[in-house]
Amino acid sequence: MKPARRRFTQLDILWLVFLSGLAALKTQDEFHKDLILLAIGLFQIFEHRFLVLVRKRGKAYSVLIKIGLATLLVAHTGGINSRYSYYLIYALPVATAAMFYGVWATLGWTALATAAYCSNLIPLLPEYELTRSGTIELAIRNLFFFLVGILVNRFVTETRRQSEQLRETHLRLQQAEAEARRSERLAALGQLTAGLAHELRNPLGVIKGSAETLSKDPPPQGALAKELSGYISSEVNRLNVLVSRFLEFARPHNVEKQPEDISALMERALKAAADHWPNSRIKVERQFEKGLPPVPVDAALLEQVFTNLVFNAYEAMGGEDGELRVSIAAESAEGHSGVAVKIEDTGPGIPPEQRDQIFNPFFTTKPTGVGLGLSIVSKIVDDHGGSIRAEERNGKGASFRVFLPY
Repeated sequence: MKPARRRFTQLDILWLVFLSGLAALKTQDEFHKDLILLAIGLFQIFEHRFLVLVRKRGKAYSVLIKIGLATLLVAHTGGINSRYSYYLIYALPVATAAMFYGVWATLGWTALATAAYCSNLIPLLPEYELTRSGTIELAIRNLFFFLVGILVNRFVTETRRQSEQLRETHLRLQQAEAEARRSERLAALGQLTAGLAHELRNPLGVIKGSAETLSKDPPPQGALAKELSGYISSEVNRLNVLVSRFLEFARPHNVEKQPEDISALMERALKAAADHWPNSRIKVERQFEKGLPPVPVDAALLEQVFTNLVFNAYEAMGGEDGELRVSIAAESAEGHSGVAVKIEDTGPGIPPEQRDQIFNPFFTTKPTGVGLGLSIVSKIVDDHGGSIRAEERNGKGASFRVFLPY
């Protein structure tokens, strides 16, 4: 498995700036110090990749490498007796251990770092005497390393705890949203059932009346019989459409998501509308943002959404004159990044009092409409974790916005 690519961040730049500042402070003419500082900076920047490559003991090796580099830096800048404070570089491996491990392991790694620092005393013991004040100064320095380790470990532990709480809260919110969606679907299904019963009553009444007339003795002949038979046939077809649309809405969609090009799906919907209205003079304006990554969607279901919305726009404009503007762009909504699709027409528009009702089952303004088209569209978008709404448009016409999260 290849290691994940890591981008050069602002923090990496700050590392290089501060280490370059240490290298620029020429305490003595020795290029070894600059090389060691460069090694520390490069290792810190590429530590993430190192941990990916060395999975088993990568964290331990990382702390050991930093302790070794810190020891080399102190040794090449005057050792433990130097009048410069390069010994503070040992805070780097101590802080690294505090981020990787628990409190006891952090204390153990800090003890190893202080032992490495104190090892710089060994070459000086034959020539210098370790005085009481020197011992106190050395103890103070080492104790500060332990304080750094405990402080960083406390901060990291608290941050992890809060992150875990946020993760659990986010999971509970997702579960609550799923429950809310299920409740909304059940409520919509109840409303749909009541609406379906109402819609079925009228054609059934026509069929019953026609059948009773045809069953009279003697039965009607000629034009009247043909007319009554036509009523029965047309109402049966209407019932068939109602039941089919009802099942389409009520049946759970098997959403099989695959990365898809949203622009290509929209082009198919626009072509379907153009083929359906070959003599239309409607001008289609496309505003598709380039370079958008594929979005995980069910291509067939989402194409159905776009086709429905585009056909509605054509029908609203009479299928003859008008302008249809379709835009696709990257956006963020409710903390999620994704793609927003806008479909705007120059038809009569949607009255403000109807914008909250158009997605309800059996709500329609069309004389021959069933009132389930936008309900099905809303359900498909909801199954994708997205959202759809009718927006107010400046000027004439309707505007629909579909958001699909990555």
